[in-house]
Amino acid sequence: MTAWETVVAAIDTGDPQRVAERVLALGERERREVAALLPAHIAVAEERAQARDLERFARRERENEAAWREHVRRAERAGRTVHEYERWEWGAPWNALPPIEREDNWADSLRVAGAATIGGAAAVVAWLNRREFQDRGMMSGATTEILERVLSTRPAAWQEDFATRAALRLRPAPRRRRRSDELDTLTLAMLRRTGVVPPAHDPLVVAWVRRPPLREDPLLDHLLPRLFEAEGVGAVLRGEPAQPPARGTWLAALTKLAGQGRRDLLLDGCIRRFLRGGDAADLRFFVRLHELLQPTPDEVSKHAADYLRLLPAAPGPVAEAALCHLRGLDHLDQAEVSEALRALLFRPERKLVTAGLTWLDSVARAWPGDLDELAPALGYAFACESADVQGRAVRIAVKHAKRFTPVGAQALRDSFGLLPHQLGETLVAVFGGEAAEAPPEPFTPVPLPAPRFADAFPGPVTAPVELGPCGGGWESAELWLAGVVRLHHDDRDGLVARLSEWRLDTRSHERPWLDVWQWCEEIARLILTGASPADGLPRGGAVSAPHLFLLRRWAEVHAALRDGALPPYLLAEPTEGTGHVDAGELVARLAGYERRGVEALPADLQQALLRLPREVAPEVVARARRLTSQAGRAAARWMDGGCPEPVTEVGWLASGRLDPGGEYRDDRAPAGSRTPDLAPRIRVAPTGLPLVDELLTEPGWRRREGQGGLLAWWPYVMPSHREVVALHFVPYLLYGWPVQGAGPPEAYALALAGGPWGEGMALVLAFFLADPSWSKLPVVRARLLVDLAARGDEDAEGIGRQLGLLLRRTWFKPGPVFETLESAAEQGAQWEVWRIMTGFLPVFLPGPEERPQTRHTQALTFALRAARWAGARGPVPCVAEIAERRASNNFVREARRLHTYLT
Repeated sequence: MTAWETVVAAIDTGDPQRVAERVLALGERERREVAALLPAHIAVAEERAQARDLERFARRERENEAAWREHVRRAERAGRTVHEYERWEWGAPWNALPPIEREDNWADSLRVAGAATIGGAAAVVAWLNRREFQDRGMMSGATTEILERVLSTRPAAWQEDFATRAALRLRPAPRRRRRSDELDTLTLAMLRRTGVVPPAHDPLVVAWVRRPPLREDPLLDHLLPRLFEAEGVGAVLRGEPAQPPARGTWLAALTKLAGQGRRDLLLDGCIRRFLRGGDAADLRFFVRLHELLQPTPDEVSKHAADYLRLLPAAPGPVAEAALCHLRGLDHLDQAEVSEALRALLFRPERKLVTAGLTWLDSVARAWPGDLDELAPALGYAFACESADVQGRAVRIAVKHAKRFTPVGAQALRDSFGLLPHQLGETLVAVFGGEAAEAPPEPFTPVPLPAPRFADAFPGPVTAPVELGPCGGGWESAELWLAGVVRLHHDDRDGLVARLSEWRLDTRSHERPWLDVWQWCEEIARLILTGASPADGLPRGGAVSAPHLFLLRRWAEVHAALRDGALPPYLLAEPTEGTGHVDAGELVARLAGYERRGVEALPADLQQALLRLPREVAPEVVARARRLTSQAGRAAARWMDGGCPEPVTEVGWLASGRLDPGGEYRDDRAPAGSRTPDLAPRIRVAPTGLPLVDELLTEPGWRRREGQGGLLAWWPYVMPSHREVVALHFVPYLLYGWPVQGAGPPEAYALALAGGPWGEGMALVLAFFLADPSWSKLPVVRARLLVDLAARGDEDAEGIGRQLGLLLRRTWFKPGPVFETLESAAEQGAQWEVWRIMTGFLPVFLPGPEERPQTRHTQALTFALRAARWAGARGPVPCVAEIAERRASNNFVREARRLHTYLT
């Protein structure tokens, strides 16, 4: 074989080590020959590698197919049916992955071949950086070691030239790349091996810091000063933890170097890097290093001018560090302190402005003479967007008012216009002048939109062609069930032909019971074949009560079909889009049963009663009283005042303490719980109808996985008892994962249903007003409240109380709530928004023993706006109590403004 053929054979093995052994054994002339032929061989090598991969894949497929056929033969001999899903069983012998083999590393093999045969250093650098290799992926660490060994056989001058050229060839790596390129490792290794002075190249420094620091690194003296100058270093090291610095990190290594005579270099480097500016995230590493160095007072004094230069515009963490060290100095002159305070108080960050005000207050106490020089800095704080910061600045101004001369007072008066009206009035009372007028809030009342109602329920299925497949939501399920029952009586042959058009689901079911759609399959199978191995119903609280009720209805039809007792039609087939059944239509259906001598199915009858409207016309009740069957008499009693009226409430459970915003009305709180749970309660006298009584039993306050099935259908099970349905929703509100939770569609369904309101309905509505996760647009979140207001169908005060409890006891924030309520007011529900606030404030505002927070002040400010929108009058007791307090903070001040407006 020729030299070229031996090298190609080694490359085809995909083993860089074997390639290195072959090319290093060649003579000079043979190496030149190989080097000339290598570029044209790149495409050939890649094609051959792909062919080898395809062959390995095909071999694996043949072996899997043979294993599968053997499995089928064994099953046939054992008399067992093989199901299709077994073919894709994970980990089976016939579904094995290809064996783990040594990687076919053709690209690295070519890299090694070129590094050993190409003559010039520049040409080798270009070869290693070819695009064809870069697209193939990163080199392995083993290949890097082989390349270093190959390059070490070159003359020393050649190696130095290569190291320098390779360093200059480095490019900034994309930030999304997590692994470092092994070419960087090779370049650093050659720089260390040759001892050549590294070129001034930022990507080289970045490549250096991408790797853990070495104990004895020849590059340290050259690259350490550039650590604070090279662009990209901060981005690489931003994630290093500082407290405490972990072993093997740069923070730990540099901190150790500080104790070895390099402290001045590191501290000066950090400050130089701060002065260069940059993104806060990219400076994070240098801030941590600076704080780990713990500058002494002498060092801070030496760099005081630099720290002062950082205050006006450096990123927040840098400015905070500079301020912390400057405040420890006691020899700054008044001009420097004044300059520093102006720089701080002019910044937009609340934290820095607050720190500046604290420093100003401390400085003012020891400041000799008047405080006129500090007046401009204090005026800058008036412009801060934070109401708390503005209030603090005003309190400091009032506190030191006597130490301002007319000149200083005028400087403060020039800034009064930056303050809200009420804060400006406070300063006017002390310094004179005029406060900014409170701008009138533009609000144009609009009429409420026309109320929306539920869509009409589709007409009954009367012909086989109208029967759709069993799939979709509650409407299609109800139509399918009622249609199958009716067609089984009126056109059984047509029903069989229609059902035969669909492929039944033959998969096995993992659950020990069937869900609704599986019951549909079993009903269809029973009609077509006369046999159906239907499983039983869930037991022991495995599913929620409304879910179990739905399953019983489908199972009941299956059982009646099997026993030959199927009625000609169902009593509970809805007539309205809310799920209601017209009372007159139900009486007519029952009368038809009596004429034919048909017994009502128990679950179907009780579902029909639950779907009756709350109000039934007297003439319909009179017709019902004339019914003689047991089902007819039950319907007559229900229509004639027998509909139950449950007493409901929602208890909030917590860990052994009472919340000042309301009392926990349940003693079942688990010991040690930290987050609240909701305990729905239902109290009602037994109706004598067992399935109805199960639905009117309060749900558990803790739910288990598997519960909450068909939750979107529950409002249509009891459309005249929406409060009870809402209480069944309660366990699925706060914690949706991993169990399915209630969503806005379910809340809309409840709103369109009938029945009285209670705490459950108020909580569900409040939850979706407070939760911004289902829509970022307040106008969308407000639609439900606006629609309820348009129909005059809401308990606004109850919603407000539940909103207050949600904000007190859960993770919800006031901001999205007030955005939603403002949007509702803009759509015409301003009076309902104010009523919500009258229920919200007594629960949400802090009691006398609690400390008010910004969110409480925010609530009072919004309440004043809501009162103005609605033109409300009349005191709110909790607001009046706060307004009478002697304090003068923003919270009390807002309460006084609201109380003054209302009275």
